[in-house]
Amino acid sequence: MQIRWVVSIRWSYGFYSSMKTDFQNSKPFALAMDADDPLAKYRERFHIPKTKNGDDCIYLCGNSLGLQPKTVRAYVEQELKDWELFGVEGHLQAKHPWLPYHEFLTEQTARLVGAKPIEVVVMNSLTVNLHLLMVSFYRPTPQRHKIVIEANAFPSDQYAVQSQIKFHGFDPKTSLIELQSRQGEINLRTDDIEAFIAREGDSIALIMLGGVNYATGQAFEMERITKAGHAKGCVVGFDLAHAAGNLLLQLHNWNVDFAAWCSYKYLNAGPGSLAGCFVHERHANKPELPRFAGWWGHNKKTRFQMGSDFDVIPGAEGWQLSNPPILPLAALRASMDTFDEVGMEKLRAKSVLLTGYLEFLLDQNPHKSFSVITPREPEQRGAQLSLRIHQPNHTICDRLAAQGVICDWRAPDILRVAPAPLYNSFWEVYRFVEIFMTEIQKLDKEKAWEKIQKVLEKVPDVEPEEHDRF
Repeated sequence: MQIRWVVSIRWSYGFYSSMKTDFQNSKPFALAMDADDPLAKYRERFHIPKTKNGDDCIYLCGNSLGLQPKTVRAYVEQELKDWELFGVEGHLQAKHPWLPYHEFLTEQTARLVGAKPIEVVVMNSLTVNLHLLMVSFYRPTPQRHKIVIEANAFPSDQYAVQSQIKFHGFDPKTSLIELQSRQGEINLRTDDIEAFIAREGDSIALIMLGGVNYATGQAFEMERITKAGHAKGCVVGFDLAHAAGNLLLQLHNWNVDFAAWCSYKYLNAGPGSLAGCFVHERHANKPELPRFAGWWGHNKKTRFQMGSDFDVIPGAEGWQLSNPPILPLAALRASMDTFDEVGMEKLRAKSVLLTGYLEFLLDQNPHKSFSVITPREPEQRGAQLSLRIHQPNHTICDRLAAQGVICDWRAPDILRVAPAPLYNSFWEVYRFVEIFMTEIQKLDKEKAWEKIQKVLEKVPDVEPEEHDRF
């Protein structure tokens, strides 16, 4: 059986204008898709982990940690060399001077998330940035003090908003709202979110959702949610950890108040690397906004006069605290150069096809032991599909890894699979499904045998003379 998958794609260099693809469950089809893929060449720019036999792993874990671009070493070694040669003078004399180094990423970052340069900065880590932004944008009053997040938001987001609520003297039991899906459903409906905001908005100070939920893979309709929040006087921000480098974003045009994201997932900047920050232009020239200040957010022209009065830089840079670490910035710049070369529109176009093919193949192998919980609509998801394993067993990850497949597990029962368009192929998706189905069937047989053994253990031993009667 074939399923017609209709995808409209715009490649700037004319590979597709409109494409109707009959996906096929076959290796020749997957290889043909790879042969026709204009982005396939970018795979060669990444280090692919190897199996014990020296073959490439099937790495479907870019939603957790992206692979290392091969250029990272040269970018980082340049800064190490300049440190060796210049010492402190590298701040001005390095090939890429360290004093303004974060500014080398500004234009690229703005294009990545659909922003103006004044609206973005690379700094700190994700939860740190969320806290700094909430200092400015969560300003509760007795009448308007609630924060809205999605149910099952990433734990760090939950801890952050709970602590902010407590810091302001309120109780998370009454000031934190977790949006729940309808009974019997997994994902939230945008209509329901809008209706809730319209009904309860007068008591809501801040709406802060994940752009893409880390567990289900659902992508929220940020423009609609922002519009609904603003209509009720709410501030609207997003944690874009699973959206930056994954979805087409237009933060400025959507009028989002603020956002933050990490760079070690889809952006391939390395473990624990620096985070990004967006603050809408309409907040750029509001020095009266409360904030936690540091010297790197001070007016660049007078920063080294060492005055005691804080003179905030307009825009997102005004939320900086300290000078950023150069080595992680260098690794991020190596990756961002590739992102900027390809462009998010092309990456997203391939991602829709790649994840669509993954979904198609899983549908071709229906099995009672798992189900896809990520939305079916491409516009409501990114690269990731989340598979609910109905008899939870995290050893499925170990079994896949033994076969050269890297995914990840999120308790209690979710296997996350994320083909990244920069380095994953259609053949890898095809091979993953083959291996996954084999391993899930083995697990089922083992569980069935365990049940039989438990039953046999309860059967009383049969005496030899009684056995002889048969």
